[in-house]
Amino acid sequence: MSRLISNFVAFQLGWFGCVLGAANGTPAIGPVIVLAAAGLHLRLAARPVREAALLLAAAAIGLVFDSALVRAGWLSYPNGILWAGTAPYWIIALWVAFATTLNVSLRWLRGRPWIAAAFGAVGGPLSYLAG
Repeated sequence: MSRLISNFVAFQLGWFGCVLGAANGTPAIGPVIVLAAAGLHLRLAARPVREAALLLAAAAIGLVFDSALVRAGWLSYPNGILWAGTAPYWIIALWVAFATTLNVSLRWLRGRPWIAAAFGAVGGPLSYLAG
């Protein structure tokens, strides 16, 4: 139970660090927190190589997906952008932070695709509105 709680808390710290850091002109704070959380996550993982692959896949998916939204003109970010037309690094860190929860605090959603989809349908847009 303590791993579940620490995973949830680490995600929240990373999420707030990314969003509030970017909102206050210090976009590097969140990714540093996420990097520490991801390191702890990998250290505690039963299969760290598989988890590392999951985190890298999430980062790649986030980079492609959010960069497509930027290039389409649907989103724009005031800071944290390394290359024009791409998503900022703090958004990519959010994808990594989310991936740390998939096999720990969100594991209970396995086998429940409708509930998972409902959470995603509500939580995804809300996280963009909050950011």
